[in-house]
Amino acid sequence: MCDREASPSGWRSLPESTITPEDVAILPSPGMAIPDMLAFSPDDRLITYLLSPDRSLRRLLYAFDPHNDEQHWLPHPPDKEVREENLTLAEKLWRERKGQLELGVTQYSWAPRLNRLLISFPDGLYVKGEEEQAWHKIADSRPSPCLDARFSPSGERVAYVQDAELYVVSVDGGAPRQITQGARGLSKTHGLAEHVAQDEIMRGGQGYWWSPDGRYIAFIEIDEAHIPIYRILHQGKGLVGENAQEDHHYPFAGQANVRVRLGVISAEGGDPVWMDLGEDQDIYLGRVCWLTDGALCAQIENRQQTGLELARFDPHTGQRTTLLRESSTVWINLHNMFHPLGEKAGEYTGGFIWASERGGYRHLYLFDCHGELIRPLTSGEWIVDVLCGVDEERQQVYFTASLESPLESQLYAVSFRGEKPRRITTQSGTHTVTLDHNLRRFIDVYDTLDQPPTVTLRSLEDGSLLSTIYADPDPRVQALKLTPPEIVTLPNRDGVELFGALFRPSERFGSGPYPTVVFVYGGPTCQLVANSWRLTGMMRSQYLCSRGFLVFVLDNRGGARRGLAFEAVIKNDMGHLEVEDQVDGVQWLVNQGLADARRVGINGGSYGGYMAAMCLARAPQVFRAAVAMASVTHWDGYETHYTERYMGMPQTNPQGYESSSVMAHVMDITGSLLLMHGLIDENVHFRHTARLINSLIANRKPYELIIYPDGRHMLRKLEDRVFMEEQLMNFFVKNLMLG
Repeated sequence: MCDREASPSGWRSLPESTITPEDVAILPSPGMAIPDMLAFSPDDRLITYLLSPDRSLRRLLYAFDPHNDEQHWLPHPPDKEVREENLTLAEKLWRERKGQLELGVTQYSWAPRLNRLLISFPDGLYVKGEEEQAWHKIADSRPSPCLDARFSPSGERVAYVQDAELYVVSVDGGAPRQITQGARGLSKTHGLAEHVAQDEIMRGGQGYWWSPDGRYIAFIEIDEAHIPIYRILHQGKGLVGENAQEDHHYPFAGQANVRVRLGVISAEGGDPVWMDLGEDQDIYLGRVCWLTDGALCAQIENRQQTGLELARFDPHTGQRTTLLRESSTVWINLHNMFHPLGEKAGEYTGGFIWASERGGYRHLYLFDCHGELIRPLTSGEWIVDVLCGVDEERQQVYFTASLESPLESQLYAVSFRGEKPRRITTQSGTHTVTLDHNLRRFIDVYDTLDQPPTVTLRSLEDGSLLSTIYADPDPRVQALKLTPPEIVTLPNRDGVELFGALFRPSERFGSGPYPTVVFVYGGPTCQLVANSWRLTGMMRSQYLCSRGFLVFVLDNRGGARRGLAFEAVIKNDMGHLEVEDQVDGVQWLVNQGLADARRVGINGGSYGGYMAAMCLARAPQVFRAAVAMASVTHWDGYETHYTERYMGMPQTNPQGYESSSVMAHVMDITGSLLLMHGLIDENVHFRHTARLINSLIANRKPYELIIYPDGRHMLRKLEDRVFMEEQLMNFFVKNLMLG
């Protein structure tokens, strides 16, 4: 059943809003059309980035010269830019797994040692030297796309993956050379990350790595032949044959994973040398990199994700030695904070810097060349977010962290001696930084609840301002009268402090209590409540608030940036304590006289959709209405790496899987439920919603359903997103205001 009423009876009597469904659906959201993919040129003379001049999703490549504070556009080959209609299925899936909606120029890179640029377009790969006027095409992307193109360290060659095999081409021209063999047509790939590595392991989709001297390439072979096909039909298209369907080797929780091999091959081609990954073949390759002495290094994680080995390989023989082992009684969160130390590191040469949660919070540690701990570099009840850079000569480590507050992220420096960290950024809020190659300056993307992001160039010594790269006010912020939410703290029933955000209706709606809508994500690896414009720019929350709803956002236990104990309460039992925390949040609102206890709804997507449905089912006395979008409804239907990290395997935790499913609690639903899902969602399959509907029918529970025939996990069409916001508003007005 789908309520397609354009305007429920009585809605027009509500005060008009300056915010429309289009304002909510249009991306980027107000204040967020800022420079992206910021990078220094190899000589640190220029800063390049992607930016949309009209604040749309279409981006162009720009360069900023700090010496004269001038920005100029770097023209790209005409009529080549990315549009949704000129992408192949492989490119669309690649973009979907990277969460990429942007068009125009969507990816570029500098050569590591030359001022030479690489751009990937749907028709091929193009390179251009800084002083050259024209871009030169070096590889053709049709009929198969060139994926994950990367310069060699010298910048003289480019590698990429095409039709499951790895290729190398000279930037000076000539035919590309296929250097791997034997994957094409056999449900194998060479040099591409598998589904879970692209989606959940967060390796950025990378599946190959140039050696520092450019003579070799380490690559991953993925074998999916033994994993059954999961077919997705394009029901909304007037198509027949192969264009009407997609076939995916999807690794469901508890079922077979891909088989992985790590090889090293000459950049000229030939036979690969396979690394010894050990007897246990049911593993994940978390990260791969080359060490400064020419050895290869990989992070090998067991299937249970309770053990991780940092292994060193001889690339010529494949022989393996162990540098470090990590173990956990909970799970191991993978990260990108491994830095091998080179010759400039003096007495620490051959050692490495590594991040670990062995003390309950993620911190940095210094190890020698044998993997023996020298000393911790940071400590305390806070976490290191990003290892930004290491100055080996000065023995300084630069990182962002939550040291002052879990609601902020600041840049710090600490010496190899492990002294008290020195704060570099001075303004309260959220700082995302990029360091130059000489470790003298940094790009600072800075925002707060009441200030959209600005981009500046600053001194790495003291954080002082050197240049303003981008600080253009977005007129939509003022025109739409966006008001920052109020951050609150509250204890849950167990006395744990939680952070929430209140979007209060204006005075024209009275002083409360108000009909209330909770916006939730609630899952691991995510934090919503922070001193950041991203919270203020939640346009759906602003839209609901403008129509008289109190909107509340609460980061429950299980979320990110509060330490491993805060996360680990969900182990083997998802959708339980998270729901309790959301209930406690609503009760706190009621006690404050803010929320009308009879008129509380909840909405969210993905894990937030799971939480919305679970809150309606497990706390029917609290939640009267829920909108659940693209929801997991039973964890046996989601992928291995994410699910098993938190739930174990269905074979060893059957009771946990059963009680953590929405279907186990459907009989208790008394409120109204609206389900939304894309039919071609290849991440959280529509099957999740279909299984829930079967249970709703069996228990005679009414529901409403909106299907997006061309919708993936992200709704890529503007008209789909506009319709979603209209219907979501209709639903909450009908059930919380007029009902």
